[in-house]
Amino acid sequence: MTQITPGTAANIDPLVIAISSRALFDLGDSHSVYEQEGLDAYQAYQIEREDQPLEPGVAFHLVEKLLNLNNLLDQSPVEVILLSRNSADTGLRIFNSIKHYNLSITRAAFCSGDSPYRYISAFNSHLFLSTDGADVRQALELGVAAATILPSQKSNVDEDILKIAFDGDAVLFSDESEKIFKDKGLEAFTKNELEAANEPLAGGPFKPFLGALQKFQQAFPAGASPIRTCLVTARAAPAHERVVRTLRAWNIRIDESLFLGGLPKGEFLQAFDADVFFDDQQGHCESARNHVATGHVPHGVANS
Repeated sequence: MTQITPGTAANIDPLVIAISSRALFDLGDSHSVYEQEGLDAYQAYQIEREDQPLEPGVAFHLVEKLLNLNNLLDQSPVEVILLSRNSADTGLRIFNSIKHYNLSITRAAFCSGDSPYRYISAFNSHLFLSTDGADVRQALELGVAAATILPSQKSNVDEDILKIAFDGDAVLFSDESEKIFKDKGLEAFTKNELEAANEPLAGGPFKPFLGALQKFQQAFPAGASPIRTCLVTARAAPAHERVVRTLRAWNIRIDESLFLGGLPKGEFLQAFDADVFFDDQQGHCESARNHVATGHVPHGVANS
């Protein structure tokens, strides 16, 4: 176990994570009832079982580690918000499950079949995690970092430190350079990055979330933060320079940076021991989820 020195939350703004009920808990059986038998049967199914705890979902262990950060500070700056298409009536089983697992989640929006994405900004959320790609896209359009959490058998539950890995272009950064690569190829992309090495890239959808994580890290003594970040990008030298200078211009520090030059990311993410990895390209996500929990960010030219 890694020894972590307690920090102070006095100057930390709350870190707010919004999560769908189907990402937090396994609602597969009840959702099958809804699809096969309709809403009335689904409501009866949930009410009859409202005292039976749901099994953990694909993002459950990540939420546990996020909430555990509050145990390391003198306040509770991490908040998880539940967003659900359930009604409050059928959602009682979800809140009972939250109580069963002793999760510190007290705020929720139950929308009775409608998408809850419109409440993401109202809760001042930094990140939205869901299993519904359409809701994730709508959240991204609101300017909130969002990802579709993919099923994965891998989860890092033993380490105290929360480790979050990010792709670069179209996730932390805009997709302006990725568009050149898609349209004109690697040579044109490399030429552009060399010529624009001193011009910071525009921010992508996860830039504000990364900034919020850094403020959290700064509450702890140097080298003692319970959060560690990693950039995992297909870029290689000489295209790395613009990335380094962009982060410097943003005054944002990343703990580790991997410039892989097109190598598969999965084994590197496993070596980093990531709790979650965010990438815009579905192919990279499918590979990565065999090694770590993975969130697909449906943003940018790769998802046009």
